[in-house]
Amino acid sequence: MQWRLLTCTGLVLLALHHPALAADSNSLAAQAELDSLTLARASELFNTNSRELLLSRRMLEGAKADTLTAAQRPNPTFSLNSNNFKLNGNNGRGGLNDRTLDTIARIEQPIERGNKRGLRMAVAEDAVQASELDLSDSLRQQKRVFYGAYYDLLLAQQSEQILSSNQALYDNMLSAAELRLKAGDISATDAARIRIDVLRAQNELRQARAEKEKAQADLAYLLGQEQQARRIVIRDTWPDLNQAQDIVSDSALEQRPDVQAAMARIQQANDNRKLAQAQTTRDITIGLQYEHYPNDSRNTVGAGFSIPLFTGYQYQGEIARAEVDYTTAMEAEERIRANAMGELTRARADLEAALEKAQRYDQNMMIEAEKTAQAAEFAYQHGAMGVTDLLDARRVLRALQIDAATAHADYAKSLANWRAALNISDAR
Repeated sequence: MQWRLLTCTGLVLLALHHPALAADSNSLAAQAELDSLTLARASELFNTNSRELLLSRRMLEGAKADTLTAAQRPNPTFSLNSNNFKLNGNNGRGGLNDRTLDTIARIEQPIERGNKRGLRMAVAEDAVQASELDLSDSLRQQKRVFYGAYYDLLLAQQSEQILSSNQALYDNMLSAAELRLKAGDISATDAARIRIDVLRAQNELRQARAEKEKAQADLAYLLGQEQQARRIVIRDTWPDLNQAQDIVSDSALEQRPDVQAAMARIQQANDNRKLAQAQTTRDITIGLQYEHYPNDSRNTVGAGFSIPLFTGYQYQGEIARAEVDYTTAMEAEERIRANAMGELTRARADLEAALEKAQRYDQNMMIEAEKTAQAAEFAYQHGAMGVTDLLDARRVLRALQIDAATAHADYAKSLANWRAALNISDAR
């Protein structure tokens, strides 16, 4: 640890004097963290580099951009027209100002009525709120994937360690068996059984290493560290079994971002419904014009306005669609709320089952299995047990050790899923 601290300090000082090396020093520091990864640091890398979260952030940025569009008022229109061009002859002599042309300059400004702009802005703000909540819900759901990958790698590491220790034990046993076979203390059949178990242990260890590499790749993708996947080594332990406390409250469902996003979309659909109905309020367009006609030296101004006539269509389709969207939003909120309640129930049931399973392994099964294995070793060394029974005892202990690690992994992932169901972000 002290050597690593001195190395990182030296890299920082070197980068200060040589800015070109700053990127390399940051890369080396990141690699050093991957060699001894903790859950807290992995969470930071996930929040920064997750591609799925990046997509949700871009959607939020797009929703915010839509608020600028919604707030804009209609632009005025300027037109310039000249009339009275003669097809035969000419329109007089001199410059354009002296020719007998009727020239009209006109500017028109549409004016929205029925609070259309305010309703557009409300719809856009509702969309921003829903997108922000979608981002929170995306983080909640992706964190479950992240915790699953993190604890899968931790399980793969422990499985490899268990099988590696088991392999070393078998290698020592095989060496001793070869000597005893030469001395005539054991039969050739017993020695052959030991060799078979050694080969089986080698296959299991190789498979465990492959599982670890796959788990490293899965976690590396979530952390944005694909090129450094094989460097990832987790230094954490399993979450404490006492973390599973009952903190469910009556407001837990209401605090979930997916439920809140569904409620925001109901409000958005309602405002959009009002906007569709506001289309039936006629907008007006007012205009001012200046007219120049040099023939009698008259320069005049004028004003006017125009309104649409709803003689053929009165926005029935837009209003009907907005009503359907509003009903759909309410039904979606009911569906999301029901799914959230089911998720809470399932997550709680999984957590309770995983907790009880892990406790049984820690408090009973592993203690008894270790006692049995020690007794078998003692009996074999003193000639009171055959090699077959010893190998069976070792296989049972190895299997229980892996099952115990799996039980803790199930508990850790169930705890993370339960916290995600409650929208608690401080899982450790």
